[in-house]
Amino acid sequence: MIELKRIKELFRQLYSGGDPIYCFFSPGRINLIGEHIDYNGGYVLPLALSIGTYGLIRYRDDDIIQLRSLNADGEILINLSKDIKYDEQCKWSNYPCGVIKYLMDEGYSISGCDILFTSNLPINSGLSSSASIEILTGYMLLYRAFQDKINRIDLARLCQGAENEFIGVNCGIMDQFSIAMGKKDNAILLDCNTLQFKYIPVHLDKYSLIVIDTTKKRSLSNSEYNKRRIECEKVLHILRKHRNIENLCKAGIDDIYDYVGDDTLRRRARHVVTEQKRVLESVEMLKKGDVVSFGRLLAASHESLRNDYEVTGIELDTVVFEALNVEGCIGSRMTGAGFGGCAIALVENRTIDEFKKQVSKGYTKKTGLRADFYKCEISDGCRFIE
Repeated sequence: MIELKRIKELFRQLYSGGDPIYCFFSPGRINLIGEHIDYNGGYVLPLALSIGTYGLIRYRDDDIIQLRSLNADGEILINLSKDIKYDEQCKWSNYPCGVIKYLMDEGYSISGCDILFTSNLPINSGLSSSASIEILTGYMLLYRAFQDKINRIDLARLCQGAENEFIGVNCGIMDQFSIAMGKKDNAILLDCNTLQFKYIPVHLDKYSLIVIDTTKKRSLSNSEYNKRRIECEKVLHILRKHRNIENLCKAGIDDIYDYVGDDTLRRRARHVVTEQKRVLESVEMLKKGDVVSFGRLLAASHESLRNDYEVTGIELDTVVFEALNVEGCIGSRMTGAGFGGCAIALVENRTIDEFKKQVSKGYTKKTGLRADFYKCEISDGCRFIE
């Protein structure tokens, strides 16, 4: 738990000047199901977490923005009268810097400020620490002029653009949208093509969602994430020679077998089409309160991501295998882009302690790594605290 009083004192030590200091929170996110669907134009089912990124800001009346993080070394100084460029040496700060640049490019009037970030999200773990700091940066800078009237969907679009073009990760809209638009005790059924959405209440009865961090770090821009997107675009190009479809999620499984000859491309497309079906089935199961059937869909999603989309790896496969072999766990899968990061598990409340013990033991024995566990509480989106 972040102690805001202590962080405020650190802020005053790092930056000269007086009050007021404004405090904000931006959650991380998990995607319950619908992985690698957002950039293929389909439905996803993310939710905002109770862990995330905190930002403290003091507004100034000049053109200087100072950025610091308690999770990384160094201070970043931005002069708003000069062009903001990507800096290979300053990895974490490129995310807020990209958002600042894009806000200015969109015509927003941004003034100087002092900002201190701190986070209790595991970094590079698939819980969207990058999107969390992006949305937080934009929200804090716009709050001075707009306060709670900030257009959150526009902010999500802007932050996605910054990550696509400034950072170079060709992500979809899901992460930024769910962090901006999260609602307590609800997932978001989001159509990534139209941005139409519905809140879906999540009532898990005697079960809880447990986030399992494999502690295997990853870097999306250096992974095969962009390669998977290119592969999906190739499939869509093939299918459009035979069918008038808007995106890959609109394809049917027969289309894949009829028109896609390459085995790798066929498997990529099969994951997308079947995962889309699992998202819609999951919504129906959650509405009915059929948590056990929902758990089976989680496990089926992981199998597809492992065998057809090939984005899991030994760490995620091991932790999911260990989870599913513990009594009281009714479903588990990787969440996020893959290649390391986190998995989620649906675990009966009475067995959570034993679940953590057994999964941790089995995972460490097979990989030599330590797993971290977080009981998942569903949070509201980015917001002003005090």
